[in-house]
Amino acid sequence: MVDDLAAIVVIALVYSHHLDVRALVVGLAALAAVFLARVGGLRYGVLYIGLGVVAWMAFFKSGVDPAVTGLVIGLATPAYPAARSDLEQAITRVRRFREQPTPEAARAASISLTESISPNERLQNTFHPWSSYVIVPLFALGNAGLVITGAFLAHAFTSPITLGIFTGYVVGKPIGTAGGAWLVTKLSRGRLRLPAGWASVTGAGTIAGVGVTVSLLIAELAFHGEQLDQAKAGVLAAAIAAALLTWAVFQVTSLLPKPLRLRALLGTATVIIDLAAPVDPRRDHIRGPKNAPVTVVEYGDFECPYCGRAEPAVRELLADFGDVRYVWRHLPLTDVHPYAQLAAEAAEAAAAQDTFWDMHDALLRHQDALRPADLIRYATELRLDTERFVGDLRDHAYASRVAEDVDTADLGSVSGTPTFFINGQRHYGAYDIDSLKDAVRTARALAAIAA
Repeated sequence: MVDDLAAIVVIALVYSHHLDVRALVVGLAALAAVFLARVGGLRYGVLYIGLGVVAWMAFFKSGVDPAVTGLVIGLATPAYPAARSDLEQAITRVRRFREQPTPEAARAASISLTESISPNERLQNTFHPWSSYVIVPLFALGNAGLVITGAFLAHAFTSPITLGIFTGYVVGKPIGTAGGAWLVTKLSRGRLRLPAGWASVTGAGTIAGVGVTVSLLIAELAFHGEQLDQAKAGVLAAAIAAALLTWAVFQVTSLLPKPLRLRALLGTATVIIDLAAPVDPRRDHIRGPKNAPVTVVEYGDFECPYCGRAEPAVRELLADFGDVRYVWRHLPLTDVHPYAQLAAEAAEAAAAQDTFWDMHDALLRHQDALRPADLIRYATELRLDTERFVGDLRDHAYASRVAEDVDTADLGSVSGTPTFFINGQRHYGAYDIDSLKDAVRTARALAAIAA
């Protein structure tokens, strides 16, 4: 992405001719209006589309390549995780619509649901299929057409244009990527270190040699006729060579002994921690070895069906890995699960009688039966001091303990359940057993390297 952004900047600066200052000022003013509208909190898509069109036309007329318009507006599009307060407001408006299904309530609910997701994610979801499967392939097909003959190849691969492009991608990319990373590490005296191993960095550099769409765009601007064909030949040949070179890098890496291979791929840098509140054995509920090298933290809700579906995966994970400790933290989503808060307090009341995990398991087994009478029945089945348990529930004795977990979730921008953290890093994607196992293996390998 950085490479493509830099290329678009080069297009704007190098391939712009005969500047029309008046049109350029109009384009800059339109972009400034985009920023002002964003700062002012305006969320009208039509407004941004109109300003974008004005900026594009003005830059086109000014002589500056209008691709810069998309670059600037793209960088100005905000991205942020869904806030729990926004999700709660959306649920409130959906319920209001359920009670009174009017057009006004429907519109309010729709707007609230939409605005709880960042514009960046919404736009990506809308345009990604079009850009990936229609626009980019059509551009590549429309601009990469070559009539390849023996005579053309013989002439092209003696051309400075073809050889320069080929060398720049196949040799320059890995040298620039790995060399730049090495230089930063040295100049910072190790204070800035890569979050990956050198084999991964080298592979990233070699695969960066596969540059087609933006490369062809610059070639179209820089060359014409036979020279353009030679440039296209260099781009396409470099893409094939870069893919093969990347395959070779990782094939060689796979032949290394396991400890060296892990270092080469994962590196030795300390990872950035996403978990806002570190695990505290004095207050957190822990299942598994206390000093395990891998810690899985789950923010969960006893009434959440997705937490119920994740529970078998967690159990299998603990059974298959003897060196994993598991931590449960409460995040009752009270706006959608009316009994989740009381269930969390019941688990804490059971913890006060050293029976947290038994109650935890019972609550997740019976997610459809979490009323007070059900909770008392589970306490009786677990042979707890029922009178004490009932008194704790009635007095909400452990509501503050549950609130502490909720506060740590808010600090870590956790808005839904289940949310997993593995050795302090947020786990993105699925929480099926295969995904969790892969994440645990990676965390265990990083922990072994750090040790």
